[in-house]
Amino acid sequence: MLSPLPPLEAPVTAEQALRRTAFLLERAMESTYRIEAFRSALKVIIGLDPGELEQRAAAGTLQELEGIGKTTDALISQAVRGELPSYLADLQTDAGPLTESPYTGLLRGDLHMHSDWSDGGSPIQEMAMTAIELDHEYAVLTDHSPRLRIANGLSAARLTQQLRMIDAINALVAPDFRLLKGIEVDILDDGKLDQVPGMLAKLDVVVASVHSRLRMDSRPMTRRMVRAVENPRVNVLGHCTGRMVQGSRGTRPASSFDAEAVFAACHANDVAVEINSRLERQDPPDELIDMALQMGCLFSIDSDAHAPGQLELKAYGALRAERLGIPPDRIVNTWPLDRLLDWATP
Repeated sequence: MLSPLPPLEAPVTAEQALRRTAFLLERAMESTYRIEAFRSALKVIIGLDPGELEQRAAAGTLQELEGIGKTTDALISQAVRGELPSYLADLQTDAGPLTESPYTGLLRGDLHMHSDWSDGGSPIQEMAMTAIELDHEYAVLTDHSPRLRIANGLSAARLTQQLRMIDAINALVAPDFRLLKGIEVDILDDGKLDQVPGMLAKLDVVVASVHSRLRMDSRPMTRRMVRAVENPRVNVLGHCTGRMVQGSRGTRPASSFDAEAVFAACHANDVAVEINSRLERQDPPDELIDMALQMGCLFSIDSDAHAPGQLELKAYGALRAERLGIPPDRIVNTWPLDRLLDWATP
């Protein structure tokens, strides 16, 4: 079950301190530039020869390494001396729980997250490691499909490579955690899915989302979404309205479609409606969640994380689900892994 990370206490390694600092900045939705300073420093020190980090910290030459600046130098040096870095200590002091909803503790996993194989900022291993630290029982890697070139979507060949990597990770972390094979597949203009059926058949969970022509007229948009939901390989309808309500990318109105028809298709085809927990999305709006609830739909509370620290954002979706009265058993990622996979298998 999802639980917050306990604060780090001295002594900590420089690697632990950098990783946790980046996590807390991501969790707080700080700027990408600020976060990248700590992620870059982490990559640098991981690549050093044994003993070099300690030698450089003692000699004051850490900043000679490309990717180490004044702030990361201070943090690393304090960690090497056996201290809790003051920068990290301040972040931990400010990092209270995102919400107080009991629904957060009911979630067993996340069905929507990205890695640096598409438009995420961290390697698959980092995403999996953080999910394990947060007591997830499972998480689904859902990098983008090939048509979404701006997000470096995965061709069938690259997705095949990724599936082999997932197998390797699971061989190391089993049985306490399972990284599931997935995709956030683009719903094309005609409702077809942006990946070949043979590849989709190899996946555990498929999230289908609209990413293009969001201002399409209501009738063709409705047909488009219903056709996608009727595909037996689709398990979750991602961020269904496509709206953006805040954030650095600006705002965007919800797409126009017949929500009753789309949710009826979701219910008939056992497809979960995603409650996207990102603060800039908060998708669907409350009135559509309530409509889907009254129509008998299942739900998936997802982080749509693009960095490890964003995996905790599910707390915001959990709070909305509690407030709107969704029974926990209607939320598929409260289910144990075996039940989830039975539901997701066509």
